[in-house]
Amino acid sequence: MPAMPNRWKPNVTVAAVIERDGRFLLVEEDTADGLRLNTPAGHLDPAETPAQACVREVLEETAHSFTPTALVGVYMNRFVRTRTGSDITYLRFSFTGDLGAFHAGRPLDHGVLRTLWMTLEELEASAERHRSPMVLQSVRDYLAGQRFGLDMFHADPSLFTKPQPTSVLAAAA
Repeated sequence: MPAMPNRWKPNVTVAAVIERDGRFLLVEEDTADGLRLNTPAGHLDPAETPAQACVREVLEETAHSFTPTALVGVYMNRFVRTRTGSDITYLRFSFTGDLGAFHAGRPLDHGVLRTLWMTLEELEASAERHRSPMVLQSVRDYLAGQRFGLDMFHADPSLFTKPQPTSVLAAAA
């Protein structure tokens, strides 16, 4: 069977819904579309699980340690990038968990200007500034009590090692 040209692949991202005293941890980011609000979030990197990526992204964007305890939901959205006209689809895994130690002096990720804590009402009032509609939806799902166990994720050990080339005949055996 010939390889499919231009195979469609969504961008896989992770995010953290972190609540404390009725407020949610957000980051304000400088983007091509101006200042945007987002839950701590970013792309899944090679050789990491979605939960590991979420731990890394929270640290990079907020300078806080984070321990995921549950999956809030899996979300998809599609938009056209302003500066390039690219048609982009995102597949986002949103987690909740425990916010840990703050690492004073640790610089925030490129483009992240600051962190802030917002109520649901403040989030709803600022929806036009959200990085995506998944920000508000995941917070609403969190508040509705939606949680899925982390044991639903399975990572084969091959994820963490460099794959060895196999011949077509060996793969068919």
